[in-house]
Amino acid sequence: QAQLVESGGGLVQPGGSLRLSCAASGLTFSSYAMRWYRQAPGKEREMVATISSTGHYINYADSGKGRFTISRDNAKNTLYLQMNSLKPEDTAVYYCSAVSAWITYWGQGTQVTVSS
Repeated sequence: QAQLVESGGGLVQPGGSLRLSCAASGLTFSSYAMRWYRQAPGKEREMVATISSTGHYINYADSGKGRFTISRDNAKNTLYLQMNSLKPEDTAVYYCSAVSAWITYWGQGTQVTVSS
C-alpha cells in the first residue's frame, strides 16, 4: 500500500528556514511526479511546487518563487522542500502528493508555523 509521510515541520521565526521531507513507500517513487501543497486555516489547498519524475522539470507557485526549492532523491524515495525567508503567511499544513495519470496519493501533512 502506498504511503507518503511528511516530516520537518515546526515553529520558526519570520526569516527562518525549514526543510520538509516526504518519505514514500509502497509505490515506484521514480515513476511519479511529486508536488507540495499547503492549506492554511480557512483557505483552500494550494499547490506550492511540483517536480517531474526525473527531476528535470520544476515549477513553483508565485508565493514560493525565489524562497522555496523542491528536490527529490529517487534512490532514497524521498521528496524535499527547502523553505527560506519564511513569512507568517507561509503558516499552513504542508502536504506532499505523488501524481500519475491514474492516481494521486497524499500524505497526512506536517504543520509549519511562522511566528515570532
